[in-house]
Amino acid sequence: MSSVDIRTGPAPAAPLVPQDNPGFGEGAMVRFLREQGASWLVLLAACEGLLLVASMVAGMHARYWNQPEELALHGAWLYPRAIAFAVVLVGALAALGLYQPRLRESVFGLFTRHAIGFALGGGAVALLYYVIPQLYVGRGVLGISLLIGFPAVLAFRAVFMRLIDVEALKRRILVLGSGSRAAMINQRMRRRVDRRGFNVIGFVAMPNETAAVPADQLVGAGERLPDYVRRMQINEIVVGPDDRRGMLPMEQLLECKQHGIAVIDLITFFERELGKVKLGLIDPSWLVFSDGFDASPLRRFSKRAFDIIGASVVLLLSWPLMLGAAFAIRLESGRGAPILYSQERVGERGRPFRLIKFRSMRTDAEKDGVARWASQHDDRVTRTGRFIRKVRIDELPQLWNVLRGDMSLIGPRPERPQFVAELAKKIRYYELRHCVKPGLAGWAQLNYPYGATEADAAEKLKYDIFYVKNHNLMLDLLVLIQTLEVVLFRRGAR
Repeated sequence: MSSVDIRTGPAPAAPLVPQDNPGFGEGAMVRFLREQGASWLVLLAACEGLLLVASMVAGMHARYWNQPEELALHGAWLYPRAIAFAVVLVGALAALGLYQPRLRESVFGLFTRHAIGFALGGGAVALLYYVIPQLYVGRGVLGISLLIGFPAVLAFRAVFMRLIDVEALKRRILVLGSGSRAAMINQRMRRRVDRRGFNVIGFVAMPNETAAVPADQLVGAGERLPDYVRRMQINEIVVGPDDRRGMLPMEQLLECKQHGIAVIDLITFFERELGKVKLGLIDPSWLVFSDGFDASPLRRFSKRAFDIIGASVVLLLSWPLMLGAAFAIRLESGRGAPILYSQERVGERGRPFRLIKFRSMRTDAEKDGVARWASQHDDRVTRTGRFIRKVRIDELPQLWNVLRGDMSLIGPRPERPQFVAELAKKIRYYELRHCVKPGLAGWAQLNYPYGATEADAAEKLKYDIFYVKNHNLMLDLLVLIQTLEVVLFRRGAR
């Protein structure tokens, strides 16, 4: 079996100095798109935002066509108004999940999400006009801008999504290793949507390694690694051998890196592309030496400020729903039955606290005192409870927990002490999810359906650790916005 020559000694004719990569002859835009990786979503949002800015500018000129005086009067500060319009609309599209890297939806589904997003965004813009009257542009201009922007964004997205699937614009990845660990890329990322934005050129067999990938995916014929990388225009090397001890060609990897080739390990690759941490691959040293786990005073201050402001806004907008839920519970259960329900949960650093929510089950749901997972068609759930659980209204009283500081708006969902004690014994690294405050909404809830088994808890932990490791203000805002999609499409509730 032939493989790339990965001798550990440096080649005499290969100076270890930074230089241009001679294998890259493509234009600047092609190179930019290749190197962006998962950032293509940011590029998509930015381009759609610019389209929406242009839509409002076009809407203003269309509304006052052949009326230069009116255009000059109403068009003052047009671009700041257009930018505000675009930001709100892009936020509405994000809330409908349209900037998720692995969104799998039919053409009709995408059309529906866009239509709902524009409807919500249009309403939010109209509300913004009452809050900040200086941004007001008129109902006619707003309506025309939405009519122009909707087909423009739809058409651009269709072209863009085809563009990122063009092989010439994908990042070209070489995997160093061909054993069971490297083969997980084929096993866990079989769908095209999982490989959007990159293309695996092949796998490099390591010495004394049993190949677990198809023979036609093994690459090289005795060629030095840097030479093969340059010839095949590789953008990134993913290091994933089964055994790294003394086996890695460090000199040649260093040479590749100094030629501008990104070098990352397999765990980081999965973390970036799948939005979760592969628990079966990690060890404590990777967690210790990897980036993340930001607990600096500045981060804690920004997260607390985000919690207070966000919880206050949500409370201001949702109090009518909460009042309606309380009335419905009282109407169904009768006088004397509790409306709210408190339950002990595990918080930051394992400290217990009392979580408050609307009661959605019968008062005798756990009369024997044994904690149970909620099942798919749980007969303990009341009729009102079934509805408020579907639309997540039952969680709204937890805003009080957020304001008190027991919880955060965004974080791993808090579990009951009985479940935590049981799961911590069976699932490695389970306690890591308690590094931050539990949340009203979470990264795991966006990416995985409701879990009611130990297997579900282990799978959700992969997303929870990703959040704990990578949380920042932008990720919190993204989760908060996209939680609206979970509510609208009723994903994950029981």
